[in-house]
Amino acid sequence: MATFSSKADYIGITGSVLCIIHCLITPILLISSSLLADRTLRIGFLSLDYVFIGVNIVAVYFATRRARQRMVKVGLWFFLGLFAGALLLEDVHESFEYLAYVASAGLIGFHLLNLRAHAHDHAH
Repeated sequence: MATFSSKADYIGITGSVLCIIHCLITPILLISSSLLADRTLRIGFLSLDYVFIGVNIVAVYFATRRARQRMVKVGLWFFLGLFAGALLLEDVHESFEYLAYVASAGLIGFHLLNLRAHAHDHAH
C-alpha cells in the first residue's frame, strides 16, 4: 500500500495545477458573473488561495522527507515560500499574481524532478 509520503509529489502537482486554473478563471468569473459580485461569495471563493497554500505546504513537507537530492529539497521549499508570499501579496500589486504562476510552475517542476529521482532509484 502506498503511503502519503509517496503520493506527496502527485498531491503537490495537482494542487499547483488547480491553483493556476483557479487564478486564471477567477478574473473571468468576477467579470462575467453577477453571482460573484456579492462580496461574501467573492471572499469565500478567493480564500481558496489559503487552501492551495495549505495543500502545498503539506505536499512539500512530505515530498522533502523522502527526497534524496538536496537541490530538490531546496527548490521545493524555495518555490513554496515564493508561492505563498506571492499569493498573500497579490492584492498589493499585480506582479505578485504573475510571480505566483512562476512559483506554481516551479513547484510542479521540482515535484516532477522528485518523482523522476524516485523512479530512477526504484529502477536500480
